[in-house]
Amino acid sequence: MKLDRKEILKALETITIAGEGKNIVESGAVTNVITFGDEVVVDLVLHTPAMHIKKRAEDDIRKTIHEKVAAEAKIKVNIKVEAPEKPEIKGKAIPGIKNIIAVASGKGGVGKSTVTANLAVSLAKMGFSVGVLDADIYGPSMPIMFDVENEKPVSILVDGKSKMKPIESYEVKMLSIGFFTSPNQAVIWRGPMASKALNQMIFDADWGELDFMLIDLPPGTGDIHLSIMQSLPVTGAVVVSTPQAVALADAKKGVAMFMSEAINVPVLGIIENMAYFTPEELPNNKYYIFGQEGAKNLAEDLAVPFLGEVPIVQSIREAGDYGRPAALQTGSVIETVFENITRNVVQETVSRNESLPATEAIKITTMAGCSAVKK
Repeated sequence: MKLDRKEILKALETITIAGEGKNIVESGAVTNVITFGDEVVVDLVLHTPAMHIKKRAEDDIRKTIHEKVAAEAKIKVNIKVEAPEKPEIKGKAIPGIKNIIAVASGKGGVGKSTVTANLAVSLAKMGFSVGVLDADIYGPSMPIMFDVENEKPVSILVDGKSKMKPIESYEVKMLSIGFFTSPNQAVIWRGPMASKALNQMIFDADWGELDFMLIDLPPGTGDIHLSIMQSLPVTGAVVVSTPQAVALADAKKGVAMFMSEAINVPVLGIIENMAYFTPEELPNNKYYIFGQEGAKNLAEDLAVPFLGEVPIVQSIREAGDYGRPAALQTGSVIETVFENITRNVVQETVSRNESLPATEAIKITTMAGCSAVKK
């Protein structure tokens, strides 16, 4: 059997790398294809050293050649990484904060705030110093979930300047618009007012030294998201979704927002919430009420890490309503679930910091905005 180089190149044109619009031949990622009888060597150059993307690219090349060219072909893939040098962070970095993680969802009601709260307390239990910025201006829920809805931040002097002191609960520092409005008061603000309030909570607060700041973003892909990413160099994003198709369609848009050329924030992974239901009396049974492994499959399709799944458990909802996040339940299944997910988030953050340049605060002009049309 003799392999045809042109046939192999044509087959490789069906493969794209995550985050790149062109196929690997058109983009120049495939630098060389050499054939020796039934053997083929493919040289590939990637601009991201993330292990899951390298592995996915290699698997796709092998699978495509075997399916479209020759099932018996012996394939070797040489991958070279040409990552850009790490520049200094530009934009308004907050002194003392090492990692800023945005927690987002494409749509509301998928449990994003619940996941954020439990990630925060899990990080704190692991010994990290943690802060939470509740950026969900129109539906702030962190004060309820941490049982501090009646608290009010006080003003303190730091180096001669007046700063807000974040509220602390379960060793987590937090600020939310919910601290400054009545529980029965609707926040009826236009985008610029909301953005100004967020900037004050970010830069006019004494956050101190933090290993992680988690930002609980509102649902969707709108003005608040742009304001946050214009103001801060976000380390990475975590997207929360439930397994059903409606939620996944919006989660896909959320991932696309962060990976877009205009924003370019690394996606640390996807968390599947409400993954399945297990009755207490039947602990070995799993009922996939909203569909099975939808977010896990989406993560695989988008070539982003899958961070874990959270089951439907009554105590998670009750714990959030009572102001004591479920991850604090020592020895419980839920504690283990959130510990594993949190470890994955930490690992992906470490890998991201080791292999990718620092994120810059994005710059968006009034004319171009963040549209898909290049100006």
